[in-house]
Amino acid sequence: MSEIDKKLEQLGLSLPPAPKPVGLYKPMMIVGNLAYLSGHGPLQSDGKIMLGRVGDDMTLEQGQIAARQTGLAMLATLRAGLGSLDRVVRVVKVLGLVRCTDDFGQSPAVINGFSQLLVDLWGNDLGIGVRSALGTNALPGGMAVEVEAIFEIKS
Repeated sequence: MSEIDKKLEQLGLSLPPAPKPVGLYKPMMIVGNLAYLSGHGPLQSDGKIMLGRVGDDMTLEQGQIAARQTGLAMLATLRAGLGSLDRVVRVVKVLGLVRCTDDFGQSPAVINGFSQLLVDLWGNDLGIGVRSALGTNALPGGMAVEVEAIFEIKS
C-alpha cells in the first residue's frame, strides 16, 4: 500500500472508481514530469455525481464536501494513470469552478475543500500550489464543482 493510500485510510477516505471521459478528451496527460488533469467533478463511490448550486440548494459546507469529493475523483485518475499516488511530488496548479448563485462570493472557500484534501496528504509545502477559484452559473450535468489541476510527478 502506498504512503498516500495509507494517509487516505487514516483519514477514513476512499477513492471512487476513476472517472471515464464523457467527451473527446483524455482525463490525464503526462508531459515531461507534469501530469495535467482534465476537469473532474464530485464523483462518489456509487458512481453518482454530487449535483447542486451553492448558495441555493447547497450550503458553503456542502460545497466544500463536493470539492473534497472532486479531489478524491482526481486522485483516482492519478492512481489509475500513474500506478501509485506516491509518484506525485507536488501540486503545481489548481483551477476550481463552483456552480453557484450570482451573489455567492465565497468560491475560494468552497475550493478549499479540494485544497485541504491535498494538504492533508502532501502537507503545506507540497500540497498547496497556485490556484484560481471562480463561481459560475452552469457546470456539466448540474454538478456542483469542477476542478482541473497540474501535478509534478516522479518518472
